Order: sequence, then C-alpha cells, then structure tokens
Amino acid sequence: MAAAIGVNLLLTVAQVAGGLLSGSLAMIADALHNFSDAASLVIAAWARRIARRPSDDVMTFGYARAEVVAALINLTTLIVIGLYLVYEAVLRFFDPQEVIGWLVIAIAAVALVVDLATAALTYSLSKTSVNIRAAFMHNMADALGSLAVILAGALIWAFGWTWVDPAITLLIAGYILWMAWSEIGGVIRILMLGSPPRLSAERVLETAEAVEGVQGLHHAHLWLMDEHQTALQAHMVIETGAWARADAIKDAVKTILAERHGLTHVTLEMECSAHVCTGARRIGH
Repeated sequence: MAAAIGVNLLLTVAQVAGGLLSGSLAMIADALHNFSDAASLVIAAWARRIARRPSDDVMTFGYARAEVVAALINLTTLIVIGLYLVYEAVLRFFDPQEVIGWLVIAIAAVALVVDLATAALTYSLSKTSVNIRAAFMHNMADALGSLAVILAGALIWAFGWTWVDPAITLLIAGYILWMAWSEIGGVIRILMLGSPPRLSAERVLETAEAVEGVQGLHHAHLWLMDEHQTALQAHMVIETGAWARADAIKDAVKTILAERHGLTHVTLEMECSAHVCTGARRIGH
C-alpha cells in the first residue's frame, strides 16, 4: 500500500507537468484523479487499521464502520472530481488549447501501467470490503482514464483534432460519476441504519413467527451494523400457555434466523400474551 501511494504521488506530479507542457486538459484531469487515488489509498489503509480495533465502552459495536465512513469520503471525492472535470471540459470547448499529442501519449502510457499495478494490489481485498472497493474503483477509473488520454493524444497527433481533448475529459468525468453514484447508495444505507438490500424485514419477522409458541413480533429493528453484519432487535410475544417454554422458544427463533438469514446478532425482548405493548408498530417505534 505504501509503495502504491508513493508511486501514485510521483505519477501525479509527472502528469500535471506533462499536462501543462502539452496543453492537455484530459491529462490534467487524469492527474487530478490519480492524486485522489493516492488519497483514497491512504484513507482506506487508515480506516482498515481502525476497523480492526475491538469494541470498548465508547464504541460498543466496535470500529468496523470506520471503513464505511472512509468509503463515503472516497466516493464523495470521486463525485466532486467528476463534476469539476465536467466544468473544465465545457470551458475548454469554448476556448480550445493547442495540445502536444505525442507527449500526452508517452506520459499516459506510463500512467496506465502504474494504475493497473495499483489496482492489482487492491483487487482481492475489494471483494470483501466496501472501503477497499472504493479505493479499487479509484484506480480502475484512472486506468480507463489513461486509456482515454492515450486515445485523445493519438487523435490529436494524427489529425489535429483538439476538440477530442475536452470530449475525452467529459467521458472520463461521466464514467467517474456513474461509478461513484452506483456505490454510494449502499454506503449511505449502512450509515443510515438501513436493512440489508436483499433481506426483507417482513420476511425475517415471518420466519420468527413461524416458530411454535410465537404469537407475533413488534417494535422490530433490522439494520446493517457494518458491511458484513446485520442485527435484529424486536419484542416477541409468547403465546398463551407457552410462557414456561419462553427461553426454549427464544433459542429456537435465534437458531432459525441464523440458519435461514445469517442473523447472529439478535436481541429479543419477550412479552407474555396478556401484557402486550399497546399500539405497537410492527416495524420501528
């Protein structure tokens, strides 16, 4: 990670210098995104280290959400960069600049190699961590940006089409915005204590209510504690005449929820049928 960060910072300096010398906005756009790559790796590594801390009396659920916060920062940064590139590209259409095509191609080719190498370093971890996935997306977007810059440089060098530079910049910006937007919703869902996207709260309650001795559930909360852990909290009403088996019923409910839905963090407050909460909502308070 340290090597990837260092190389990305050096590449950023080289791309900015090359963009200024060649007059290529697309290369400066790629450099800006490349700098965000280095920043995203720093944030991702820092957050991953914090997330490994055990729970304590301050953070009773642990620190795993540090990775989710880091992902939000990185994805928000991508959106800001994408919007800025759109703004700069539109201005360049109205004020075309001379671009040195061969210099653009040379520097972008080096950038492409670095981007692909950095993406390879984070690929395996990106499968299980939204935090690392955000950093990986930064690098993949930059690799595609470098390819686009190479194409722009080749067309400018061969045909003198300076309009290609801002056009390619718009394509890079559009891809960055689409990619960030597709991921940020899931991150916000976790931070807003939303339920898992593929797990219906109603289906979970119906599974629990199918256990013999359960009359019903209410005041239910189903939320994502972090990217991989889901918690359920609810009031569970025990049927009339089954209170003597209440603990066994609770254990049976927890077992079936773990087996069918992977829920291992379940908190159930038991109520007898004669003393049920009045006016209780099925989900939430």
